[in-house]
Amino acid sequence: MGRTPDFLNVVVTSMATNDWFFREYGERWGDNIINYYRYIRDNDLFLTHAIMNPQNDRSKAAHEQGDEYTHLGVVRETADGLIVRGAKMLATLAPITDEVIIYSYPGFAPGDEKHAISFALPLDTPGLRIYCREETQDGTRSTWDHPLASRFEEMDAVLVFHDVLVPWERVFINQNVEAGNLLYPKTGINLQPSHQSAVRGLAKLSFVTDVTCSIADAIGVDGFLNVQNQLSELIQGVESIRALARIAEYEYSITDLGEALPNLVPLETIRGLLPKMYPRAIEILQTIGAGGLLMSPTGADFVNLETAADMEKYYVGRTGVSSEKRIRLFKLAWDLCGEAFGQRLLQYERYYSGDPVRKMAMFYNVHKKSHPSYPRVEHALEESLLMSEEIKGNGKQLDC
Repeated sequence: MGRTPDFLNVVVTSMATNDWFFREYGERWGDNIINYYRYIRDNDLFLTHAIMNPQNDRSKAAHEQGDEYTHLGVVRETADGLIVRGAKMLATLAPITDEVIIYSYPGFAPGDEKHAISFALPLDTPGLRIYCREETQDGTRSTWDHPLASRFEEMDAVLVFHDVLVPWERVFINQNVEAGNLLYPKTGINLQPSHQSAVRGLAKLSFVTDVTCSIADAIGVDGFLNVQNQLSELIQGVESIRALARIAEYEYSITDLGEALPNLVPLETIRGLLPKMYPRAIEILQTIGAGGLLMSPTGADFVNLETAADMEKYYVGRTGVSSEKRIRLFKLAWDLCGEAFGQRLLQYERYYSGDPVRKMAMFYNVHKKSHPSYPRVEHALEESLLMSEEIKGNGKQLDC
């Protein structure tokens, strides 16, 4: 359900497939991305990425921040490579990955040249610091009480570069605003990870739906009309995402270079729906679980001789559902909808592809650009006009 190595594997594969793009700004950059692709492939390396600037003053461009190097930028060039300074986020799983690849979303402004860079480095490069958020588990929590949170933490981090040397052979874009802004629209690095994200989102939404249906069944509330309505909403949401992912695969295209690209429109539709669907799914899980989510005992209560009988009597579910199964279900649900672990999953799904409001606006603007007119509307208007003129020509009156 989380960030897996294939996410950035497909990004680097797409970069290497589109080495022509990097070569437009220098042959060496195209050679570098091909060689890097081969290196991580042959050594089976796991990558994180950091493609966002820190949340400082979002109303200003990178070069307008209070400090010249608040956002990651080039300090100087040397014979050995670039010296870079500043910060990038949000490096998911950074502490356990082998390397980080740096690139950015479009949005560089004139003056941002030193910040318009792309490169890759090992995570243990001197001068590179990894600042992690507080962990949601410490490795000692019971897997009985926390079946997900105790095992599947995904750490997030800010990367800070203190005059770090980036060897020339690891540079892909060097201080070029145009290249930084065109990397996404001119290559497949938007579409390829979007498909992986769609699959991840489908897996998460499906799992929350299964847990919610299991909770409703375990306490016998899935016979109530309002609960059936909520569960159907979840199931239909899952099937909608599944259908969109399938149609994105089915309606693929092949570039002149042989890269298979899934259909952008259904993938962007998923990106627009999931930030709403997943929080709604968590809300439904919280609503159906209700107070039961707040009063679950611990696994220790089931093995304590003085309390075990109470556990069996007062925490039992509907007929056929033991107290232990019912409580373990609620523990699973609480990890998803109440624990910091689950809240991190929720926040991630809201913002994994950027500001959802801006993304929806961008989606519409692309749609409008590709649909300057709507032929069916024009046809309907022409037909009604012809009918009106025909009636007038026959001297007939329209009844109101």
